Amino acid sequence: MLLLKRIVHSTIWGGPKIGRLAGVEGDSIGHLYAVYCRAGMSNEILNGQWKGHSLNDVFPLFKSEFGLSRYEYFPLTLALTEAHDNLSIQVHPTDAVAQTMEHQARGKRESWYFIDVPTSGSIINGCTCRDTAQLQAMAAQGRFMEMADTLHVEQGDYVFVEPGTLHAITAGSLVFEIEEGADYTYRFYDYDRTDAHGVRRELHLDKAMSTLNIGLKSVAKRYGHGEMIEPTYTTKLINHTATYTNESGTLECFILVKGAMSCDGMAVAPGSAVLMWPGETLDTHDVELAFVAKMRDEREMES
Repeated sequence: MLLLKRIVHSTIWGGPKIGRLAGVEGDSIGHLYAVYCRAGMSNEILNGQWKGHSLNDVFPLFKSEFGLSRYEYFPLTLALTEAHDNLSIQVHPTDAVAQTMEHQARGKRESWYFIDVPTSGSIINGCTCRDTAQLQAMAAQGRFMEMADTLHVEQGDYVFVEPGTLHAITAGSLVFEIEEGADYTYRFYDYDRTDAHGVRRELHLDKAMSTLNIGLKSVAKRYGHGEMIEPTYTTKLINHTATYTNESGTLECFILVKGAMSCDGMAVAPGSAVLMWPGETLDTHDVELAFVAKMRDEREMES
């Protein structure tokens, strides 16, 4: 098994909650990445034969073993995410849009488990427009808040966002985020915020308009200990158990959110991930909340 070093990512909309939960410094942390794998940024491996190397360096060495050969990078991004301020109103591409616009094989599906709920009690979810003509008219007039529908969420809710869905988590939210490792987010509206240099973040109206499916809305669901959550990438909620063994036959990501545990004699900090090979076991008797996630094997998807 591989213990990964957390990556702290400060953002314009981040806050102090992650620092308090996970024991890291920073008052504007947007993401604490348990698993992130790209050429420019990737988790460091803290144990075993690949200690000191990045996940991005070693993923090619074992990906074929688990039916993941088609992925250039590790296919999941897993993080604690805080929205101290509202995130931009946005949409992610479908596979078809990603292939056409970005020349990438896959779009982006994502989901959130709500540790803390937004101050308003709701997130941005779906579109209020009745048809494409109304969408185009409202976008042209900059009426983005009017075109954004909402969804009430409570602590412990899990929300899965299909590509093409208008969405955003809102101020006060602290979530555990599970998403496909794709880099494309098309922003409709970012509240006219500016960075430290007074520059507004880029919007992507043309791509966002062509990607948005006005009929898509997410729902809030609740899951119990050990239940399988989503079909594209499977996820399990884990709490109050003595041990956890990877019995899936493929690579799994075990992410500690609350509590304490160790791996190879090293303490595992909240917000950290352990990559587990089939048959490996972790001592989880002090774990209060954790998740187990994996991409579906290519062989499963083709069967």
